[in-house]
Amino acid sequence: MTMIRSWIYTILFLAWSLFAAVIQLPCLVTRRGALGGTRVWARGVMFLARTVAGITFRAEGREHIPKGPCIIAAQHQSSFETYKLFLEVENPVLVLKRELIFIPFIGWYILRAGLVPIDRSAGPKAMRRMLRAADAAVARGAQILIFPEGTRASPGEHKPYRPGVVGLYNHCNVPLIPMALNSGYTWGKTRVRKEPGEIVFKYLPAIETGLGKQELLAKLRESIETAAATLPKPHAQ
Repeated sequence: MTMIRSWIYTILFLAWSLFAAVIQLPCLVTRRGALGGTRVWARGVMFLARTVAGITFRAEGREHIPKGPCIIAAQHQSSFETYKLFLEVENPVLVLKRELIFIPFIGWYILRAGLVPIDRSAGPKAMRRMLRAADAAVARGAQILIFPEGTRASPGEHKPYRPGVVGLYNHCNVPLIPMALNSGYTWGKTRVRKEPGEIVFKYLPAIETGLGKQELLAKLRESIETAAATLPKPHAQ
């Protein structure tokens, strides 16, 4: 039954994504419009996840997110958080791999709405581009969302943090909010199968400014992984 529901979700997800992208094409004229269109699409995805796949959501620690600009450094276990974060913060700017902008229709929206595409093969050039985008985001009071590992990792898998989060921390002079999650237990890294259960985002207290690179990375990882260990682990093997 779970696999049948997962395939139904996948088919409806694709149909909804195509419909939402086409019907909202006029939204692409402005960034605000594209963000609004992306949020309409993301709400539809969450509705399908809840009603078809049996996946619910809960957030803890939202009080740690400031009203103004900040950096949210989140775990990345599935595509769920990529969608949901557009609904979680007021003015999101996502730092994600460049390949996402080539997704038909949806890539146009997330790029126009506030995606900072990173070409990981570009080295220092990619860092400079990201920091320029971060300056513009901070100036308009946006929340910058970054996955420090740079790619999805299964629960319990530890990948090195990439330099992007350090560059943002040193450059932007805004609060850095760690975020733990458990989406990999139900949504999965790449699989079609979606297990029913609750996905939890846990926002944590800001990390103080002025830390060196290694101290920052160690503190960020400790904060995230300590919190992740307290989250539910449905369907853990």
